[in-house]
Amino acid sequence: MNQGPGRKPEIPIVIEADPDFDACGANGVIEGLDPAGDGFLAVRSGPGANYAELDRLYNGERVYLCNEKGKWLGIVYSKQRQECNVSTGWISTQPYTGPCKSGWVHRNWVRLHAG
Repeated sequence: MNQGPGRKPEIPIVIEADPDFDACGANGVIEGLDPAGDGFLAVRSGPGANYAELDRLYNGERVYLCNEKGKWLGIVYSKQRQECNVSTGWISTQPYTGPCKSGWVHRNWVRLHAG
């Protein structure tokens, strides 16, 4: 279920150009998932449940919040806590291509942490 080189979002996470602001303006924490249920939050390839599942996140994992489409958030994240190149401003608008993973999650399970 890991997002490998061929597992990019169908609807990309687009980083807007603004050298004065971080590429992804806020951070979030995954929370509220029921461990007695499925216990994970699906990372989707687009903003909707009908898009393919790319990965799974669990309570306590941190994400960068980059885009918003209705009830869906475009995120960038790393399970290895690596630098994702979204904590500074970008000079051109373009889809996020790495080095971290990206995708879409339902906002109900993401608590705004900072931003």
